[in-house]
Amino acid sequence: MIRRPMTRRGVLAAGGATLALPALPRLARAQSPATLQLSWLHSVQFAGSYIAQERGLWADSGLDVSLSPGGPNAPVEPPVISGDALVGISAADYTAAAVEQGAPFKILMVAMQKNPFVIASLPGNPVDVPADLQGKRLGMALANRPVLEALCTLNDVDIDAIEMVPTQYSAAPLLNGEVDCLLCWETDLPVAMAIQGVESRTMLMADFGYSVHSQTYIASEESIANRRDELVALLRGEAQGWDAYRADTEAAAALTVEKFPDLGLDLETQELQAARQVPLMFSDLTDASGFGWWTDDTVAANVETLALLGRTVSPDLWDRSILEEVHAG
Repeated sequence: MIRRPMTRRGVLAAGGATLALPALPRLARAQSPATLQLSWLHSVQFAGSYIAQERGLWADSGLDVSLSPGGPNAPVEPPVISGDALVGISAADYTAAAVEQGAPFKILMVAMQKNPFVIASLPGNPVDVPADLQGKRLGMALANRPVLEALCTLNDVDIDAIEMVPTQYSAAPLLNGEVDCLLCWETDLPVAMAIQGVESRTMLMADFGYSVHSQTYIASEESIANRRDELVALLRGEAQGWDAYRADTEAAAALTVEKFPDLGLDLETQELQAARQVPLMFSDLTDASGFGWWTDDTVAANVETLALLGRTVSPDLWDRSILEEVHAG
């Protein structure tokens, strides 16, 4: 399974308005260092964290938080288990795999309420429901076959009726007519096509039973026991940062581009990605209970889907006690 697919970005000189930061003086206080290990390279995918950092939401709580980028050669789990990172951003399937190998992790908060995997197609030959995949040529990384198998099992679709075509992570095979659809993330290849002026259709797999929490915040049991106040402060700042992100996604995208000028981030791409993330990250549940919330029912759905992916986990992989403190009152 692809950990974090990269968006194809053009290189534009982009500016724009920055987030309005409070100019109020703060009392000096001791700062405890803490690292948040991101799951992929810097982009608007993590803009809530950038806002928390820029607005001093962590500093106000006595934390000096460093944001460590991930990537294909920077897995999340090792620095968390070693204590080099207080919190890591992962996904339920990766955490389940690590726990099976003895890693003492817990999932504390869930950023993406809906998994971002989609089947992307073109309007002239759409895939709107899982049954539409039958008879189609599906471009995908073959490592994602378990994901497709789980979707088919959940929706009684004959996987043998789908032609799986190995492709690079690019929209080109779909645009060139080499495949009929693509297995990808809602926030990248469809965005890349939109930037090219190409309309696409996306079938969100989460709407058809594929329940795997993504962009999850994990910590070690040792940190939960010994650094609880820091965990609460870090995740409270995250929640506040993401609420601010939701209020102005364009400003969040502008901040991301401005914060990392050497990465070649395209402002328009970041804005589109930011907007597409909102319905994945916010829901009636988060409106009622707070950012990152999850319930016993959503965990049960995750346990079921993870079993189809070959991962056996119990509901106690998720620990809501920190999140309850984050949103207390």
